[in-house]
Amino acid sequence: MSGGGPKVVVVAEFYPSRRDPVLGIWAHRQALAAREAGAEVQVLALHRLIPPRTSLAAGPAGAAASMAGLLREERGQVRDGLPIAYVPYVSPPRDRSYPKWGAWAAPAVAFALRRLRRSFPFELIHAHNAVPAGDSVRLSRPSVPLVVSVHGGDVLYTAPRSEAGARAVERGLGSARLVLANSQGIADLARRQGAGETRVVHLGADLPAGSRPPLRDATPTLVTVGHLIARKRHADVVRALAVLSQKHPTLRYAIVGEGPERIALEGLAARLGVAERVDFHGQLAPERAVALSQKSTLFVMPSTEEAFGVAYVEAMAGGVPAIGCRGEPGPEEIAAAGDGLVLVPPGDVERLTQRIDELLGDPHRLREAGQRARATVAAYFTWERCGEQTLAAYEHALG
Repeated sequence: MSGGGPKVVVVAEFYPSRRDPVLGIWAHRQALAAREAGAEVQVLALHRLIPPRTSLAAGPAGAAASMAGLLREERGQVRDGLPIAYVPYVSPPRDRSYPKWGAWAAPAVAFALRRLRRSFPFELIHAHNAVPAGDSVRLSRPSVPLVVSVHGGDVLYTAPRSEAGARAVERGLGSARLVLANSQGIADLARRQGAGETRVVHLGADLPAGSRPPLRDATPTLVTVGHLIARKRHADVVRALAVLSQKHPTLRYAIVGEGPERIALEGLAARLGVAERVDFHGQLAPERAVALSQKSTLFVMPSTEEAFGVAYVEAMAGGVPAIGCRGEPGPEEIAAAGDGLVLVPPGDVERLTQRIDELLGDPHRLREAGQRARATVAAYFTWERCGEQTLAAYEHALG
């Protein structure tokens, strides 16, 4: 279903592009889901024309290549039939000025909104995160309602790290007619940070066609799909793999993603004698990452500060049980919705190892856990359900 519904502009800092087709894929999938539910959607993606600081690690040549890629990105693109305009802006380094990036982007966003309105008379703006997207829209002074989605960063990072960040988040959330949170825990934090009316809209996953799960690899395999940063705690899984090596001599660990922790993780695997069992796949296209996840035996990501965790439900949709971290908003909510996600205490490698061993050592229990995981996603975490709830939120904000 498409057309005839509310006309909505999505504004997002993180959004897929030709340069990086994975960045912010969840924002794109939610936009597609809302379109399928009946909304008319176009996108403005904030396009910062400053290479990330990590590109400097590759030296002048790496920074130059990164800058060239940013400049070459086409300003107008169509992705899955969805029109996207990449809005260029500049701003100071993230660690010193991120709360003010909305102000830096606002003039370009205001111009892009005025230009878009000539051909697309939008009725509502949906910003992903209060900072910088929501703040840039607020400063643009649009004459339509604003909906802001909180995905975790606003309330777990930006607001707690500085007074300027807290004020920027409060302004962004306070200007929204409706705030959408990806879990109840994030909704609670958003209200403490100045949000008015809030709703929980979970992101989702696609269920594989047919009733049978995807074919599994013959070799037992743990898998994690996520950016290689410390809070994702890939290192805990590597340590668990080392402990389990004698009892499960063919067990492997597939890591999908890139990030600053890769060198440290490679070194850890070598020191623990499991380097030949750890496969670093790097960043894969979203469909390839999901396929690899659903071919594996067990999805393991004991990460902290996890607002939701689309990667869990993507694996579970294919009948793969998952392990997450207790006390985190997303994993707690997914686990409470049904079975298929096991929670362990944060940083507890011994408990993590035990849970992996229990599932690998009991094929019947593993199979049943996978069936329950798929059922949980089918009932609560599909993109169709996300689209319906997103459309209902738009209509409520307009009403």
